[in-house]
Amino acid sequence: MERKLALKVDDLDNVATIFADGIADGAKVEVRDKKGNIEQITVHGNVPYGHKIALCDIEKGAHIMKYGECIGAASCNIKKGDYVHVHNLEALRGRGDLGGGSES
Repeated sequence: MERKLALKVDDLDNVATIFADGIADGAKVEVRDKKGNIEQITVHGNVPYGHKIALCDIEKGAHIMKYGECIGAASCNIKKGDYVHVHNLEALRGRGDLGGGSES
């Protein structure tokens, strides 16, 4: 049986990266962290290899953390196990409309 694995890289992360093919809605994945902790999570949605799932519920507007860094904000409420990608994650970097400076 093929192991369905996801990795949580940093303690601050609220998403894990899938390292398995064929992760379909309802599949169970084994999430591992650098301390050796293991948690089994049921995935909601079809998730391609190298994409992310939520490790906990994430409220709309909350930061999405990967590798200990903010990679964006939730554009809607995200449930534990949900596929996290452009449909529910809004990039924050390079946004001139968020008051972070002016663009020419």
